[in-house]
Amino acid sequence: MRQSKAPPMSDAVQVSQLAQLSDEALVVKARAGSATAFTALVQRHQKPLYFLCFRYVRDHDAAADLTQRTFIRVMEKLVDLRQAHIFRSWLFRIGVNLALNHLRDHARFIDEEEAAGAQTGAPALALTRMEAIEETEALRQAVAQLPTKQRMTLELRVYEELSFRDIAEALDTTEGAAKVNFHYAVKRLRTLLTKAPPGKVGHS
Repeated sequence: MRQSKAPPMSDAVQVSQLAQLSDEALVVKARAGSATAFTALVQRHQKPLYFLCFRYVRDHDAAADLTQRTFIRVMEKLVDLRQAHIFRSWLFRIGVNLALNHLRDHARFIDEEEAAGAQTGAPALALTRMEAIEETEALRQAVAQLPTKQRMTLELRVYEELSFRDIAEALDTTEGAAKVNFHYAVKRLRTLLTKAPPGKVGHS
């Protein structure tokens, strides 16, 4: 009696199963030509990447476009990623660079309205009670005033919960420099928030 073959798994089922794997394992499979593995990576990181881009451009359509462009760039350059375990920080680095290029190309001021639904989740070493105050206008204005490196370091550490090692990889710097940038970013924010009334943080 012939045994019937099991029906092939749908792409959705395959992606669901692959979603249990680590980024490193998915990158290896994607490099080998697995489209479903790459789809699993996209589904895992699409939302945090979108909000990271949004925090720079403050425009939903632009953030969505940058997210799509980032994954296209990643697909094209995945073979060049030598260390699969740093995929997340490498992905964010590409997204941030595209967002900064977008701002330079448009040469315009970006307002600091809140990103609807943005995930916050500050790590233990972040600003004291940052989750409690991050919605305030004063904090948003203060973060916008930080030098680019300090702002990027702060946002990757606080909002994306990256380690300093991963931040260093993402920003093409050293772990020590990432820690210093975070330290000065926190110090600067405390100064700005202490001196200015809520919603009235100005350039000093």
